[in-house]
Amino acid sequence: MLAILSAILFALSLCADCFAVAACSSVTLREIRLGKVLSIALVFSLVHCCFLSVGWLVGDAVASFVQSIAHIIGFLLLLYVGGVMIFEAVKGSEEVRDLSSFVHILLSSVATSIDAFAVGVSFAMDGESLGDLLLKVVVLFIVTMIVVSLGIYGGQVAGRRFGRAAGIVGGGILILIGANILFGL
Repeated sequence: MLAILSAILFALSLCADCFAVAACSSVTLREIRLGKVLSIALVFSLVHCCFLSVGWLVGDAVASFVQSIAHIIGFLLLLYVGGVMIFEAVKGSEEVRDLSSFVHILLSSVATSIDAFAVGVSFAMDGESLGDLLLKVVVLFIVTMIVVSLGIYGGQVAGRRFGRAAGIVGGGILILIGANILFGL
């Protein structure tokens, strides 16, 4: 029971960025359907779990390299997605490039999963067993699905209520999350 609780707390901490990115990126979505929400959450969950697992497999062979550039990659991806959101909100573009585009869903999920890769590497270096990792992967998948879905619904409600301003604020928050990754603010 303690292992499951520990895995849930681990998953919640690891997917906090997923919630923030999902909420901020979904403020410009006009309408959402359960299928769309679940497909977005599925991409985030799969990428998160894959990055954690691959990080564990890679182990300490590349640990110092990954840790030295992970913050730069995360920052650049979030800067791009957030910058596009702000630009299109200011421009008043009808072509929305947020979580309605697969490319942006994938970029956002990768940006929020780089930490999962680094955590996977650290698990391998700490001697984490495959069984312990599998439990964490399953719990991470479920928690990420739930957290991303809640973030999308919350962000979409805020977007409907506050319009273009929500797009600007959401894009700004994504850039700030990226800056936090880069500079450790």
